[in-house]
Amino acid sequence: MDTTILSGLILGAGFGFALERAGFGSPDKLTAQFRLTDWSVFKVMFTAIVFAAVGLMVLERIGLVAADELFVPPAFLGAAALGGALVGAGFAVGGYCPGTSVVGLMSGRLDAAIFLAGLLVGTWLFAWVFPSVEPLTVLGEYLGADTLPDAFHISDMLINAIMIAAAVGIYWLGGYMEKRSVCGPVTAEQAVNDSSASRA
Repeated sequence: MDTTILSGLILGAGFGFALERAGFGSPDKLTAQFRLTDWSVFKVMFTAIVFAAVGLMVLERIGLVAADELFVPPAFLGAAALGGALVGAGFAVGGYCPGTSVVGLMSGRLDAAIFLAGLLVGTWLFAWVFPSVEPLTVLGEYLGADTLPDAFHISDMLINAIMIAAAVGIYWLGGYMEKRSVCGPVTAEQAVNDSSASRA
């Protein structure tokens, strides 16, 4: 077997295992992210992005990875925004994304099987109409640069420091929002009652 295929299968299995352990086989947990009551999806994905970015930077620094040999796809900002909106809408409505639908299916969920079937039909339809929508796939190409350090003319170390700080902020904000969703906002009447109880 081709080592590229084998490594993809191993990494895919590991990724699916991590998603299942994080509870992403359940649409309830996934849609809770859109209601801002459970930030697990954002936390896990943001952590993965930061870990990969920092890891890549370290590998480049020690000479195990050559930055100029890495393929960086062109930055199509408009296409990314449009695609992200469509995927997000499907995520919010169906409770799954392509990866988590497979995790849900492997967990034995019927709704994940239906979602995955719809995804395959949608993929076939997209391939069928692709010649008509192909201009949208390259919408808003940014010619200035393809990476954040090049676009902002700053070092990758500074970009990663900003991302780490943002991750810490997201963790704090997510924890605050999750506690607020569980406890609920404190009403004026509750505040008065709590104050009276404390004086008593």
